[in-house]
Amino acid sequence: MNKRTKANPAVNKRVWLSSPYLIWVVGFTVIPMIMIFRYALADGSGTFTLGNILAIFEPIHLKAMIFSLEIAVGCTLVCILLAYPLVLAMERLHMGRRGFSLFIVILPMWMNFILRILAWQMILSNNGILNFILRGIGLEPLAVANTPAAIMIGMVYDYLPYMVLPIYNVITEIDADIIEAAKDLGAGSFTVFRKIILPLSVPGLLSGIVMVFVPSMTSFVVADVLGGGKLQLIGNIIEQEFTKSSNWALGSGLSVSLMIFVLISMIFTTKSDSEGDRSAIW
Repeated sequence: MNKRTKANPAVNKRVWLSSPYLIWVVGFTVIPMIMIFRYALADGSGTFTLGNILAIFEPIHLKAMIFSLEIAVGCTLVCILLAYPLVLAMERLHMGRRGFSLFIVILPMWMNFILRILAWQMILSNNGILNFILRGIGLEPLAVANTPAAIMIGMVYDYLPYMVLPIYNVITEIDADIIEAAKDLGAGSFTVFRKIILPLSVPGLLSGIVMVFVPSMTSFVVADVLGGGKLQLIGNIIEQEFTKSSNWALGSGLSVSLMIFVLISMIFTTKSDSEGDRSAIW
């Protein structure tokens, strides 16, 4: 194998080209993960323990975990419901307008994440822009600030492009002749969507779900700003254990528990994606 590698300049070139990425992965992913697991599996005296990981089942941690799951699932579902109509509307535009609309979708991603969240804080606060407009048109102000709804709005705003882009890429690859044939056979718009567009866009949908669900599940900055520090996601508790309590063992244990949950979710999604591909083939 080594002789074959030495005799193949293309293989050596690929190894050299991939070496910066391998160094990056080892230095900023593998080594930090080893440190996190080291802290998670030891108590204050360095003795092996699973208590830090199992601490996720304590009432306060479990409540934050369930709340994080509810927010992540809700954010993912809202992004799906917003992404499909938007993508279908974009797909019907001419190429120039389609590119401009896609540019508008990803434009907020060019701005600083914290600035975007602070802007929503100004909009949703009790004396913010939203309530100013509502009062101006004679309606009652809304108490949205520091609520789960505010956190959900902030997350949907931030992660919607990550749902739109993979679905858009898949739908634009669908052969238009298939849709035209379905319409010629009498299928309505909803039937075309349910029978053709939705099944063929499943790979992009699953990619979008992973790209939205995982950061929503692990986020803590959005809850800090839009939740006013009153609503605790599991990410907030982990951040506080590291920065305020200086309890790296417990923070690492909770991080590992969250990581295991996310990995299980991703494995389930990947399995569903593989089954969907086989079903499409057959």
